Amino acid sequence: MIIKQPGSLAIITALLLISIMVPAQAGQPVVWETSGRTELLKGDSRGVSISDTGVLMLAPKLTEVYNTQQTYVWSSAVDSQGNVYLGTGHDGKTYKITAAGAGSLLHDAAELDVTALAIGRDGSLFAGTSPDGKVYRITADGKADVYFDPGDKYIWSLAVMSDGSLAVGTGDTGKLYRVRAAGATAESSLLVSTNQTHVISLAVTPQGDLIAGTDSGGLVLRVSPEGKTFALFDTQLREIHALAPAADGSIYALALSDAAAGARVPSTPVVQPQPTEGATPTTSVTITALDETGAPIQGQLGQTRSRSDVSNARSAVFRILPDGATDVVWSSPTVTAFAIAPALQPGSVLIGTADKGRIYSVTNDGRDTLLLQSPEGQISSLLVRNNQIYAASSNQGKLFRFGNELVSEGTFESPVRDAKLTASWGRIWWRGGGAIEVQTRTGNGERPDATWSDWSTVYRDSEGNQISSPRARFIQWRATVRASASPNSPSWVEDVSVAYLPRNVAPEVLSITALPIGVGLQQIAQVVVDPNVESSGLDPSVFGPVAQVPPRRFYQRGARSFQWQAEDRNADTLEYAIYYRALNDQTFRLLKDKLRDNFYTIDGATLADGRYVIKVVATDAPDNPPGQKLTAERLSEPVDIDNTPPVVKVTGQPQVKGDSVRVVFAADDATGKVKKADASLDGAAWTPVFPDDGIADSGHEVYSVEFGSLAPGEHTISLRTFDSSGNIGTLSVTVRR
Repeated sequence: MIIKQPGSLAIITALLLISIMVPAQAGQPVVWETSGRTELLKGDSRGVSISDTGVLMLAPKLTEVYNTQQTYVWSSAVDSQGNVYLGTGHDGKTYKITAAGAGSLLHDAAELDVTALAIGRDGSLFAGTSPDGKVYRITADGKADVYFDPGDKYIWSLAVMSDGSLAVGTGDTGKLYRVRAAGATAESSLLVSTNQTHVISLAVTPQGDLIAGTDSGGLVLRVSPEGKTFALFDTQLREIHALAPAADGSIYALALSDAAAGARVPSTPVVQPQPTEGATPTTSVTITALDETGAPIQGQLGQTRSRSDVSNARSAVFRILPDGATDVVWSSPTVTAFAIAPALQPGSVLIGTADKGRIYSVTNDGRDTLLLQSPEGQISSLLVRNNQIYAASSNQGKLFRFGNELVSEGTFESPVRDAKLTASWGRIWWRGGGAIEVQTRTGNGERPDATWSDWSTVYRDSEGNQISSPRARFIQWRATVRASASPNSPSWVEDVSVAYLPRNVAPEVLSITALPIGVGLQQIAQVVVDPNVESSGLDPSVFGPVAQVPPRRFYQRGARSFQWQAEDRNADTLEYAIYYRALNDQTFRLLKDKLRDNFYTIDGATLADGRYVIKVVATDAPDNPPGQKLTAERLSEPVDIDNTPPVVKVTGQPQVKGDSVRVVFAADDATGKVKKADASLDGAAWTPVFPDDGIADSGHEVYSVEFGSLAPGEHTISLRTFDSSGNIGTLSVTVRR
């Protein structure tokens, strides 16, 4: 297919339209571009395929052939006449659907699940059941006899070998049996005891080789008619869930991890929560794997790691080449695959998944396309006959058919975009060709429902259309793809872009923190953003995160430093202004404005002693037009400014007794409190002293200082006091002995 791209002039025109689409209310408009395949896979596709490069195109026509009204389809088979057989659970029923699409119940087994089906050479149907497994031979008229009863708990797999005998894979002792018809009875023998827990899958290659897939060792074995086994492949995953021989002699093997393997075991149904009042009452059952919280695991086919890295894979598809080499065709850490089959195009494999009931087509070199999305939850088996693919689903258990014929019309609904705030919508544009129509709808709930707007009028101009949906927080677009009049120019669409402008909201100053007195803050050189980036209008974060280095702390006498936290929901650049006022005043005075830093240090010496309140005002003016800037402010708790040291006085006369002397000092601080004191004799080292009442906790403290063993002559006794702001008051007294 040749895809035509719009000219560069059209692209430039579309980009220019962004700047004139609506009156600016916040910094810059946001452009939501749904261009990546991973992003597209989050949406819902009905009749639309998604290529490996993210192009939306018409999908193969998917036709519902039959609805079994059962929850699970565990197994399927097709005979030479085109009749399809489905084994279901948990009622143990087997259905026959003719080539014309007429379906009927063929057999109702006593066991819960029909887990394996195979067509015998005489056209009879073999059905394996679980638990307490048996193999039934069912004739065209629905008559069934127990053909083989091995006593094993599960019959997981059946295959008709090249000589017409039936291979039976069982669990939970991992045995492989061979059963031959002998008149009205059957002769059985143990072909292989694999030392595995289960023989999950069986297949016969065009060359007549019997291939077996096991659990829990994840082995692919080639088994000779005599029971000689050879390990073709040993995966690090737990289970080989399905095998699909290809015409070129290679073998596709679908492997599941521990988490995904639990989804295939027939067990008690998982019933979904009941609908809310007013909704249509339904009960749905799923076999989707659950995470550790019990929630269904969702995901996309795409992954950022190499597909060859299966260390974290939930499921993977391997290709075993005729020469014994092995390639990883596909792997996913999130998606559980249940079925594989060779595609109609050589060199590709079809993968049926529990990812919204999707079927992917993956080439041998790993290029994967979302081929189609079914209306059911899981694709549990795939069959190929002539140019038709039969897909069986679970939840509900249905049979679908598709081939090379494409639908005439399909739709794709994008994932929902959260603008975070109520937004004004600009224009929508895309790349595409053929008959493409795009619509939008908006709402204020996270999921589209009755509270959302209806789908808008149709947009047809790929170069830009003004969005007509109402202002809201969430938006979604829908593309309708119709068949082109020319088969050589199919319709396609990609790179859908939506421009919007979130409502500007005021910033918020979350907190203001006052640092201890004497701690100053100093900016450290930051990583400089390339001025060419800023002038280009690009977001600097596109070029990588810019580290913000916190300010350096240092001692500054009397300093009062403040740090604050602020946020802006529009991610606008913020500027700050810092004000102060005395606690009993009414008017704030500006200290500094146009600050980009979120801290400020006040030199205490510039303010009179007293209690003050600090106000920080944040504005988003740098990213908004002058008339549309918004501000927010916050007040600090009162803080003290104290530049006056304590006053120290001597109370009374020094008292000399023998070789000792005692001096009483009084320390007073007018603004704060006396914090501590030291004493020194004749210039010796300072020694801590406590006030007479034992605790320094007020603005007035009395200290009695006594020194003994003094030599005759003059001596100097000094007292040094500190207040809570770090101011120091001293006094020295000379005494004679």
